Amino acid sequence: MRRDEVNPRASGMLRTLLASGRPEHILEAHNALSAQIAEEAGFEGVWVSSLTMSCSLGVRDNNEVSVSQALDLLEGITDRVSIPVLFDGDTGYGSFNHFGRLVSRLCARSVAGVCIEDKTFPKTNSLLRSAPQRLTTIDDFCGKIQAGLDARTDRDFTIVARTEALIAGLGLGHTLERAARYAEAGADAILVHSRSESFEQIEAFMARWQSPVPIVCVPTIYSRTPKAAFAEAGVSLVIWANHLLRAAVLAMQRVAGLLREAPSGASVEAEISPLAELFRLQDAHGIARLQELYGTSPAHRDVSPGSESPKVPLEAMSFESTRGS
Repeated sequence: MRRDEVNPRASGMLRTLLASGRPEHILEAHNALSAQIAEEAGFEGVWVSSLTMSCSLGVRDNNEVSVSQALDLLEGITDRVSIPVLFDGDTGYGSFNHFGRLVSRLCARSVAGVCIEDKTFPKTNSLLRSAPQRLTTIDDFCGKIQAGLDARTDRDFTIVARTEALIAGLGLGHTLERAARYAEAGADAILVHSRSESFEQIEAFMARWQSPVPIVCVPTIYSRTPKAAFAEAGVSLVIWANHLLRAAVLAMQRVAGLLREAPSGASVEAEISPLAELFRLQDAHGIARLQELYGTSPAHRDVSPGSESPKVPLEAMSFESTRGS
């Protein structure tokens, strides 16, 4: 996807997904390449996960990734794909003021929406059972939501309020109270997080949820739940929140181990993508099209003054038979 092909109104596409009347599914991405793979697989949106973004950068999921690092990564993703990007904004990177600044900067980068959670800053990952999960007050979090709404420069930018009440063990009643207050504060959707191995907590929540505000869920731990159950419960958006990085880690560990002991590089060729696929994902042929369009010579060719700029035929850029280098 070239930059000029990216839909600048991806935020409207995310709102359409949330309002479709059926569960829509979006997939985790931690860089532009994984986002492109998600789009090519047919997903209609990507979730830029705090966990996988942090892991890919070699740091803990404790707000150790800076805002600038996150924004650079997001800009690379929105440049590359046309599907909407929902950013996992943790606790909003600080106070209501920090969150407002974050929202305006996300809008400037064509990010479709942000999800913030009602834990204190710095947060700890919700799925670390050994770590206490401390929640902020309802009033403070509602103020943060409102600050984000006021900071939007894109009217369709979506703010998803994520409650960790079930994670913190505060019960269904308190979870419903928080979700209702966040909806009243103006949140466009509510993410109800659970680390139960069954879908029962979310089902119980949905049975008592009376608001028209869409509900989002993340079935990382309750992965055995049939997709049909999300529709039956009335969930609007399902986030597959960490699967691409987990797949990549397993594959890289396997290939690294094989290659370390292999008699030659050929031993792992069946385990890795052809080099041609990397060139395709990079749109390597695109440079030849641009050279044809603008009449410029390849950077590695020495062209004497006054001579005609040589053109590179598209077939010369073919890598179809190339597996490695």
